[in-house]
Amino acid sequence: MSKTPALTDFRRIVIKVGSSLLVDSEAGELKRAWLASLVDDIAKLHGEKRDVLVVSSGAIASARATLKLPRGALRLEEAQAAAAVGQIALARSWSETLSAHNITAGQILLTLTDTEERRRYLNARETIDKLLEWRVVPVINENDTVATSEIRYGDNDRLAARVATMVSADLLVLLSDIDGLYDKPPAPGNDAKLIPVVPRITAEIESMAGASGSELSRGGMVTKIEAGKIATTAGVHMVIASGRVMHPLKAIAEGGPCTWFLTPANPVTSRKKWIAGSLEPHGALHIDDGAVKALRSGKSLLPAGVKKIDGAFQRGDAVILRGPDGAEVGRGLVAYDFADAEKIIGRSSADVQTILGFTGRTVMVHRDDLVMGGGL
Repeated sequence: MSKTPALTDFRRIVIKVGSSLLVDSEAGELKRAWLASLVDDIAKLHGEKRDVLVVSSGAIASARATLKLPRGALRLEEAQAAAAVGQIALARSWSETLSAHNITAGQILLTLTDTEERRRYLNARETIDKLLEWRVVPVINENDTVATSEIRYGDNDRLAARVATMVSADLLVLLSDIDGLYDKPPAPGNDAKLIPVVPRITAEIESMAGASGSELSRGGMVTKIEAGKIATTAGVHMVIASGRVMHPLKAIAEGGPCTWFLTPANPVTSRKKWIAGSLEPHGALHIDDGAVKALRSGKSLLPAGVKKIDGAFQRGDAVILRGPDGAEVGRGLVAYDFADAEKIIGRSSADVQTILGFTGRTVMVHRDDLVMGGGL
């Protein structure tokens, strides 16, 4: 059996919390004691200098009580309007609970397009990176006020997996109604066994998730397995654990029942393999010898080191980096559209704002978005 990881193995953790865990639908109110216990756990991780992000459902559920909405499915416009009310209440609850530990919360609302469309993906990634640099805990939710059925995830498991890959997290925690993946749907009197470690998501593992017609197995576990495929392909480990207990992260850390989904890679290696081999280059940056040496020493590419550009690339596109002799020295994701890049090549980063009329990135290609020739 593969070795079971520990929470202390990870530096950047995304935690997904579902509506049913956070909101008591019968009482029509937030489960404040449970939220406080979860935030206690988050504060401990935060205090250990780990980056923590939360993907939280519950906006529409919390608004139902406030607006006295009837039970049952809501029409699209009703759900969007309810989300507008609920998102304020949800953000306030997270902010107040985190602030009790002197932690600042930041709210981010995403739609499917924000993680699929390249430019918006980069904007979201850079915003989250800056919040984490400031030691803020981002609280992320699907933007249900504007999302339609055509442009939404529909479940926060896959949204959380996309967020985890976007920010190069190394662990995704899915807190659930159930404490992990069983070899068959658990039911009173049967001998369903919890699977503690899944080294790889195979067809057999997928069939376990969808083997029953029950709402729990087919409606809940299938999306979690889909999230696991997204996460582990990108080098992110994932764990499914019960959110029905107080201090759920502490329970995981102390060896409580859960299922770990392992990945053989890590987020940085997976991302760089993606840049090196999966993206079609849309142009080239010709750089000087000083820039080549700087890149090989682990630095980012500055505008000053670029002598010429080829191609009509857009911000976020993959480009080839060529040395003075024209040979390829690496590949990376460019931080500027070609028209703006052409204006600032050979110039100091300090001159960018004057030349372009806005404050742009200080680098042409960031080292995190760069793969040098010869591999990783």
